[in-house]
Amino acid sequence: MDKSFIQKPQEVERKWYLVDAEGQTLGRMAAQIAAILRGKNKPTFTPHVDCGDYVIVINAEKVAVTGKKRHDKKYVRFTGYPGGLRETSFEEMMAKHPEEAVRHAVKGMMPKGRLGRQMYKKLKVYAGPEHDHAAQKPEKIEL
Repeated sequence: MDKSFIQKPQEVERKWYLVDAEGQTLGRMAAQIAAILRGKNKPTFTPHVDCGDYVIVINAEKVAVTGKKRHDKKYVRFTGYPGGLRETSFEEMMAKHPEEAVRHAVKGMMPKGRLGRQMYKKLKVYAGPEHDHAAQKPEKIEL
């Protein structure tokens, strides 16, 4: 019997990927981004190690949703005060903070807990076509 391969945290090689969100469906794109952040696209995937890559998302303001979600989808948060339940529609979110809609979708698909939060930090989202990571030489991928 061969032993199972287990990657050590110091052995992880990280790459940078660039994703253009223009015309992409929000949920489908978020699921694939979450898999890359987690490292599930690599043959060296180890569940208890952060072996994922960095992902830069550009054009978050041009992401698409299907059906009536543009009007009906709600983001709910609680301020912590009595009567402090706040609702924001998808349209309002896209008008004010389009990158938050993408972040929210990806975060919901990440593992819950300390390791998931560590993996999520490798996501960089920008509303427009410019990003600050040219020095990392990101590799453009089609999802």
